Amino acid sequence: MKKRFALKLIAACAIAVSATTGFAQDTIKIANIVELSGAGATAGTNFKNGVELAVKEINAAGGILGKKIQTTTADTQSNPGVAKGLTQKAIDDNVFAIFGPVFSGSIMVSMAESRRAEVPNFTGGEASSITQQGNPYVFRTSFTQDTAMPKVARYMTDVAKLKSIAIIYVNNDFGKGGLDSIKKALANSSTKVVSEISTESGQIDFSAAVLRAKQSNADGIFAYSNEDESARLLRELKKQGWTKPVIGETTLTGQKVIDLAGDAANGAIAHVGLTVDAPVPAIRAFKAKFEDAYKYVSDHNGMKGYSGIYVLKAAIEKAGKLDRKAVAQAMKGLKVNTDKYPGALMYTEFDNKGDLDRMSFIVQVKNGKQEVIDMVPPLGSATKDVSKTLPAQAAGKK
Repeated sequence: MKKRFALKLIAACAIAVSATTGFAQDTIKIANIVELSGAGATAGTNFKNGVELAVKEINAAGGILGKKIQTTTADTQSNPGVAKGLTQKAIDDNVFAIFGPVFSGSIMVSMAESRRAEVPNFTGGEASSITQQGNPYVFRTSFTQDTAMPKVARYMTDVAKLKSIAIIYVNNDFGKGGLDSIKKALANSSTKVVSEISTESGQIDFSAAVLRAKQSNADGIFAYSNEDESARLLRELKKQGWTKPVIGETTLTGQKVIDLAGDAANGAIAHVGLTVDAPVPAIRAFKAKFEDAYKYVSDHNGMKGYSGIYVLKAAIEKAGKLDRKAVAQAMKGLKVNTDKYPGALMYTEFDNKGDLDRMSFIVQVKNGKQEVIDMVPPLGSATKDVSKTLPAQAAGKK
């Protein structure tokens, strides 16, 4: 009897494995593990919507290697521990790739699980430390801080001509990494850091932080925080009559920040890796499609999720097979041209660490909207003045 039971159990397991294998062959399973509540809700929701828009388009066009993409979405609640657990659950579900989390603190914890299972993991997190761990399965859909900060530092020194700045940053992995990176980028410049002002994730009252910045007599502020907090900071700066430059990175001038800050956002300047207002045809097309689908204007996080799916498509097609290890290897040195993959939005190159390089922009908020005021070539480009070569460089044409 025991033998018959064992044989039945083995047969049942074989059927289950066969069904699972068949399912895996018919679809490409992607887990969207993002912040849908808590401090990262704005970033995570946009990222998720971008991913889903790209998946819908790719499936309508026949999928990848003839296979359709199937997505599931889970909310990290902006909690690193929850993100880790959800990543393990996705791995148990035999997903092909994971997208998210967006928050640097969460991906720093969860990517250990995707690495252990050898599952490609795409993140919108910007902390430099993410790709400094030597994880061969983690890839960015945004600039690392070590790529972005030299660009904004050059702007503050060479264009804004700031002799001194006060840095207001959020005290988490994202913010502390940004603080270290901007200080490093400014170390040999004529712009000196005269005050470092720490704030907390989810902070409501920024009156003390702004007062400290005013007391520093700095020529300008470098603001580096998450979306909701950036909006509160801008409102407080206006309330206290700050009139000097406020410069930051991508999150400072995101659409959600502009919506929340209102008039207080006008005048804010930021270096952005992605903006829906960039004068690039593929980006303008994305903006229209996203707004049509979700009835609001995407921020950079939506663009990260959307372009990331097309990067995965390019890597799978380069590998020529649905093999996670082969795809992770194909990501090393991957060059994505928008002639073949317009969903990548701009010509993009990846290095062997999972970091990307591409053109970027300096924007200023005017009348409640981002306006591109300068264009910045990739760090690896010899081009100094890209204003005349934007369409060609964005598409990857030399």
